Amino acid sequence: MADASSANHPLAEAAAFLRTRLPVQAPVAAIVLGSGLGGLAARISGAIRVAYRDIPGFAEPRVEGHAGELLHGTLGGREVLALAGRFHMYEGHAAAHSAFPVRVVHALGARTLILSNAAGGIRRTFAPGQLMVIADHLNLMFRNPLIGQVQPGDERFPDMSSPYDPDLRQRLHAIARGLGIRLEDGVYAGLLGPSYETPAEVRMLERLGADAAGMSTVPEVMVARAMGMRCAAVSCITNPGAGLSPEPIHHADVIEVTRRAAADFERLIEALVASL
Repeated sequence: MADASSANHPLAEAAAFLRTRLPVQAPVAAIVLGSGLGGLAARISGAIRVAYRDIPGFAEPRVEGHAGELLHGTLGGREVLALAGRFHMYEGHAAAHSAFPVRVVHALGARTLILSNAAGGIRRTFAPGQLMVIADHLNLMFRNPLIGQVQPGDERFPDMSSPYDPDLRQRLHAIARGLGIRLEDGVYAGLLGPSYETPAEVRMLERLGADAAGMSTVPEVMVARAMGMRCAAVSCITNPGAGLSPEPIHHADVIEVTRRAAADFERLIEALVASL
């Protein structure tokens, strides 16, 4: 368990502040809500919201579709924390800083991390709105949030042979079948951004074994695994990668697709939380 007790430590300061604002007891999970997928926050009962700008060590997201709030409440009858939005490395944040909220929810008691993101489709059979369970990832951001002094409670060399928990993945697929939601497994390529990939880069990613590409999630999972958290992640495929469609890619279209797919995503994640 990460040590959040040292005086004047940024993690200790953030956790202590949030405990004064939130009645945290034993959250079964923390949920990270990616671009356009923040609607799940409306399903959290008795939600108490704290703006990122008020939390020590946090930054305000500057991207549409990221509310910038930490929530506490119940989902599926279980106590949860939710991070509504991210601050990304492409906004100028270091990898360790972009993953800092994961350390904070861990310090508040969460031991399971459920992540979501919007992603471009590399697999040619993916259509906009497809939900994909991340089975593995490629860290093509070429940044590692664990570089530097080992944080208390971290493993120096965390095992990444199964970064996304097999049991949680199986649960997601079983839940999806029961709800009639089409769900695919795939490999997520994390890139730094903020520019979208070129057609040549998409062809490269396809050859490397990627099924989808995005600009988040990987640093958070690396930090979570170093602390021993279980991880599950779902991507909403918003568009074909460059060169796979004649249409240009716009962030507004990404947000619109995630909003259309949000109902299935919300039902899926709520049922997963209820099963924990």
